[in-house]
Amino acid sequence: MQKEIEEYYLPKQLIDAISDIGAIPRKSEERIIGIGFLDISDYSYLAKFLSAQENQTILNGLYSAFNWVLKKHGGYLNKIEGDSLMFHYGGPIDPKAKNMTEDEQRHYVARELFYTSVEMQRVCTLFNHANDNFLLNSFDQSTRTDIEMAYKLIKAMRNSNDLSATFNALFQIRIRIGCNVGSVMIGNFGPEGAKHWDVIGHPVIEAKRMESSAPVGGLRITRQMYEILKEEGVTRIYLERFRREAGALFGAYKNITEDELFKESKVYLKDKKNVSFNTYSVQVNPGLPEDIHNQMSLLLQKGEAGADRILEMFTYYRGNRFIINKAEELFDSLHINIRKNNLLRLLIPEKFKAFLTNLGGDEEIAAEKINRDYSLFRVFEVLGALQDKIKENEINEEKMFVYKNYDEYIQREKEWILAHFNNKIGSVKQSTYFYDVIFPLIFKNIKSSILEYQQRMDDIEDIEEL
Repeated sequence: MQKEIEEYYLPKQLIDAISDIGAIPRKSEERIIGIGFLDISDYSYLAKFLSAQENQTILNGLYSAFNWVLKKHGGYLNKIEGDSLMFHYGGPIDPKAKNMTEDEQRHYVARELFYTSVEMQRVCTLFNHANDNFLLNSFDQSTRTDIEMAYKLIKAMRNSNDLSATFNALFQIRIRIGCNVGSVMIGNFGPEGAKHWDVIGHPVIEAKRMESSAPVGGLRITRQMYEILKEEGVTRIYLERFRREAGALFGAYKNITEDELFKESKVYLKDKKNVSFNTYSVQVNPGLPEDIHNQMSLLLQKGEAGADRILEMFTYYRGNRFIINKAEELFDSLHINIRKNNLLRLLIPEKFKAFLTNLGGDEEIAAEKINRDYSLFRVFEVLGALQDKIKENEINEEKMFVYKNYDEYIQREKEWILAHFNNKIGSVKQSTYFYDVIFPLIFKNIKSSILEYQQRMDDIEDIEEL
């Protein structure tokens, strides 16, 4: 019985790796590791469509598929916690890392971690649609069973007469992944009887931060990982492959640039006094703009709940010109009137006032000109620039004085604290107004335009029924 329990719960990959070494590596070691974190975006929302047992079936199938990708690339599944998981490459139990120099290990773990993360996103897209082509790959029987059970459930929900319209519009599994490469301690952690093979160190914390800020359906990697991938030639190879795949789909991404595919951006950590990280977000799905376009088409038919989900998509993807342009194409084709003049009036009131004055105060001409000259993406760029300015103002200033004596030190500290306090009052007021007034009003304006369209469609249906 004990052996059966051990075989059921202990990671076979870990047991096989330790068996190959010939002894349990009892001492932790400092090694170059590639760390990845994966999280299902907004799973609490998706979970309400399913019973507890159905949720378990979906997650078991999804994680079995992800674990298959890891095994294929030689990665190690460290842990699963609810709707997220952690995985890594390198270290004493990774046979591929043996006899490598540190530089070779760094390139190896970065490359494998990157391609694994990309493939996990691709697998999620296939899994989400219960795509049978995914099952053509070789699986062990347990993995195949888990995936097939999840597929059976997804297909049943998507084809149900009662649920299909709602399920297809609102249920979309999307994941975010964060990655980093660095030197960590790897080994056995925990008390006797509850040891866990794990990695600890600042690179692990940074990888988790990359995941928490990663784009939905994409990756976020640290600058150091990006530089390794660029040096390795991975960024160029991936760009060529991505464009080729998008072109085969006649998709908008066929013209994406390397800077757009690997988009540099700063991530600010509020819990760390707005410490910033230079990071790169990576696009993964070559058909994503078209997928979002199609899902928005379905959501437009689902009333206010659908409108709210569309707003969430705009919030997620407002920095992606391909997705926003594709969404605007859809809105234009359906004559959904996004009043961009009202959006700019909110974002840049003084400039808008001057612009209106130059046009003799004619609101109608101003609206026509703005609608012609400003894409929705350009409006979102103005929103993003204003948000970045707010974030910069929130960053704490450093004190730059040296201790000489008690009285002088206290006086200078008092002056600095009071000045900082006054600056913070202005900064907090500005930030609160932006996040509590400007930001939500921008999206409420868009929602109102969607509801206006939905009401128009309802009125047409009512007339046709007469």
